[in-house]
Amino acid sequence: MFQKILIANRGEIALRIQRACRELGIKTVVVHSEADREAMYVKLADESVCIGPAAPQQSYLQMPSIIAAAEVTDAEAIHPGYGFLSENPDFAERVEHSGFVFIGPNPESIRVMGDKVSAKQAMIKAGVPVVPGSEGALPNDPQEILRLANKVGYPVIIKAAGGGGGRGMRVVHTEAALLSAVQTTKTEALAAFGNAEVYMEKFLENPRHIEIQVLGDGLGQAVWLWERDCSMQRRHQKVIEEAPAPGIDRSLVEKIGERCVKACKNMKYRGAGTFEFLYEKGEFYFIEMNTRIQVEHTVTECITGIDLVQAQILIAAGEPFPYKQKDIKLLGHAFECRINAEDPFTFIPSPGLVTTWHVPGGPGVRLDSHAFAGYKVPPNYDSMIGKLITYGSTREQALKRMGIALSEMVVEGIKTNIPLHRQLVQDPKFKEGGTTIHYLEKRLSELK
Repeated sequence: MFQKILIANRGEIALRIQRACRELGIKTVVVHSEADREAMYVKLADESVCIGPAAPQQSYLQMPSIIAAAEVTDAEAIHPGYGFLSENPDFAERVEHSGFVFIGPNPESIRVMGDKVSAKQAMIKAGVPVVPGSEGALPNDPQEILRLANKVGYPVIIKAAGGGGGRGMRVVHTEAALLSAVQTTKTEALAAFGNAEVYMEKFLENPRHIEIQVLGDGLGQAVWLWERDCSMQRRHQKVIEEAPAPGIDRSLVEKIGERCVKACKNMKYRGAGTFEFLYEKGEFYFIEMNTRIQVEHTVTECITGIDLVQAQILIAAGEPFPYKQKDIKLLGHAFECRINAEDPFTFIPSPGLVTTWHVPGGPGVRLDSHAFAGYKVPPNYDSMIGKLITYGSTREQALKRMGIALSEMVVEGIKTNIPLHRQLVQDPKFKEGGTTIHYLEKRLSELK
């Protein structure tokens, strides 16, 4: 087992990893920017190292600084959390070449699954269903692109091969708009991801976003830990997640889960990962795999009783893989609301001083957050300042608990999206379950 782990991240995930380490008896080193010097997790760490100014490019994305911090503090492993360098295969490679353990998949798995084209090809090989579209990157021949779109059928969506986070996507409804959309997406992809390759998929009109959580030991063993429904989203950014997904036949979910496990075994996947699908009319279509811990891992922890961050650490340390598929039980229902420092309806970020921070409690209530009264939310990073999670024996109970918890939570000094969450958990369609990925956008139009 590791004696000391360096946490190469910030915010609530840095604190979450730190708590998992403390429970395992592992010391932690936290790297931080100048903007995060006074953060709670920095003060709670056994050691901390400032690695640069507030700008991520000068701190949390500085590979040499992070590895140097691990060297000077005698850390044995590096946990990247999510975001920043967590899915950067070059970083994972540099970590391992420097003599440290990367707490995540091997660099090759990250590289293959990080490219949407190669990921799609790997899934086809494993028998995982994919959205109809181009078999690889789009060619340069305009006529061939037009022919392919006619074969797939409009509307289509053009996606960046190296994209993520909802960027590098463009929906096309007509042939007249296709070629300019392809060129624009290529330009955006090159600027944002350093990779101009794009591919084409059939655009599904009313899908849900369903994802399967997996764990693998890197030696050919793997399990899946049920599914999450992340359909309540805006501009491809998730707002509320729940587990399991309501209204989907269990046998269909089990079938797709087994195929995800097969894919993990094929690539000898190591650690935690998530297969993301669009679900429409009884069919699952693979869209991408995230080779890291997810923001919404909490709801899976609630319904399985498995600490996913500790699992990542134990797998990376080479501990025996303790999981058998027959032992992964589905227990109850859970919701997660992402608490963001932003205007609840315009979504404009709202950094600043938190003057009041009153958190909810009671049975089945969990809050993962690094914020506190007196905390200054910096303007340099993602606006998420916490995740409110509720669990119940039924979906109805978990949702009622979320409504109560949101009514109790008070944050002052900055704007947050709590008022929006309060409306959504009372929304009749959401309470019924099964809303599509387009539902929130339509609901927001109505609210405006």
